[in-house]
Amino acid sequence: MVCGLTGIAVALILRVIFLLTGIDTLLSFRLFTYVALGVLSALALWVFVFGPG
Repeated sequence: MVCGLTGIAVALILRVIFLLTGIDTLLSFRLFTYVALGVLSALALWVFVFGPG
């Protein structure tokens, strides 16, 4: 649960950063990009906390 919430928070923070820097306008699949970034950060936290495998 914590990993999922962290993934959502990271995706929201990255969206704000991308909006401020203008990167968001260059993205063609915004929803997919932010979902993928959230999932990647959640999985990275999972591997960091519980180890690989």
